[in-house]
Amino acid sequence: MAQAAGSINTDYRDWEWSADAGERARLLQSPSVEAVPKSEESQGNGAGATSALGAVFIVVNAALGAGLLNFPAAFNMAGGVAAGIALQMCMLIFIIGALVILAYCSQASNERTYQEVVWAVCGKVPGVLCEVAIAVYTFGTCIAFLIIIGDQEDKIIAALVTEPEEAGSSRWYTDRKFTISITAFLLILPLSIPKEIGFQKYASSLSVIGTWYVTAVIIIKYIWPDKELVPVEIPTSPSTWMAVFNAMPTICFGFQCHVSSVPVFNSMKQPEVKTWGAVVTAAMVIALFVYTGTGVCGFLTFGASVDQDVLLSYPSNDIPVALARAFIILCVLTSYPILHFCGRAVLEGLWLRYTGVTVEEDVVRERRRRLLQTISWFLLTLLLALFIPDIGKVISVIGGLAACFIFVFPGLCLIQAKLSEIQETRAVSWWAQVGYGVFMVTLGAFIFGQTTANAIFVDLAA
Repeated sequence: MAQAAGSINTDYRDWEWSADAGERARLLQSPSVEAVPKSEESQGNGAGATSALGAVFIVVNAALGAGLLNFPAAFNMAGGVAAGIALQMCMLIFIIGALVILAYCSQASNERTYQEVVWAVCGKVPGVLCEVAIAVYTFGTCIAFLIIIGDQEDKIIAALVTEPEEAGSSRWYTDRKFTISITAFLLILPLSIPKEIGFQKYASSLSVIGTWYVTAVIIIKYIWPDKELVPVEIPTSPSTWMAVFNAMPTICFGFQCHVSSVPVFNSMKQPEVKTWGAVVTAAMVIALFVYTGTGVCGFLTFGASVDQDVLLSYPSNDIPVALARAFIILCVLTSYPILHFCGRAVLEGLWLRYTGVTVEEDVVRERRRRLLQTISWFLLTLLLALFIPDIGKVISVIGGLAACFIFVFPGLCLIQAKLSEIQETRAVSWWAQVGYGVFMVTLGAFIFGQTTANAIFVDLAA
């Protein structure tokens, strides 16, 4: 893409932009990325410390997670292996394109985080909507993580107690609500309170290893299945053409790494759009193989009877699967505080902007407000997780928001960036890029509307 000849939204200060935008950009920085301060980069020679290979690993890390547990069920909803793979491949083109667009707009606007790019390029209203969407998305993801903890602990406890599996909840200490609550209060809440969570990057690396292990177990269990694992029915085509779209929330949720992609791009030694294109293509191909391997093998193992959380379909006393459940719990325990940190940072940024108070002036009250935000966030997500036992219902809601981060906001940024260019004549490539942006916004709005309506009228009403 050609660099914009004109500035992007140079009058954004007219929309009551706070004077501490640079500090809020640092506040909203992804906890897993070490980047050079924006003030240094603006002087012309700023370069991060992340190599291209390191950037690939970080993007893969951001994309892979507990969402892979839902992919076998997504293949079932899509109507089989062929439909599921075709849907992933089609969406991957736009997913990679959106990551490149965000890098281009980050360079053009000189902003270092996703929400700051949207603010600078698209203006106040899309910027606020983006920040609210991030807060809602991270909140919903935290709920999904707590549900996953309950799912895995149910199976682990069922294997440990001497009673039959169906009677495992008869004792109070094996009750799902108790196990989720005690785990959350003892492990998640203490990790969520600190102001900075850079120490989480070491545990996050271990959780990535756990994710790969889960995929390996699912593939091996398909190649060498247990005798009792016999699929009831394996669909080979979708029931209706609209059924294919029911798998979109899971795919969007799984591949959504766009919010953290802008800090990763700016942390690179050579933050160039062409290099970034190669980085995200390699990262998304790796993620594609992991998700496809999990989805295909998990789906073919259980067929139409596969659970929304594929590990729930395996017997409780299977030792390799039990270890996979432990890894998933570890992954979730380390991911919840990071997601909460991002959501809390967005809320903090909105608060500082609309109160007109700078970070330096608000140091005294920051700790009290952080504790209140953290405890409120924690209790609300825990309460909802206790009464929404199906992870599929949560993903169907937040998957629509993930589509906004992948399609809608990058599409709007591309359109506005091209409209801001000062050109006497509009080349064919200019019109093509604007048209591509319009298509992305339209597609994202369709996915968001379809998945949200389906979640409201089918999943949540059930």
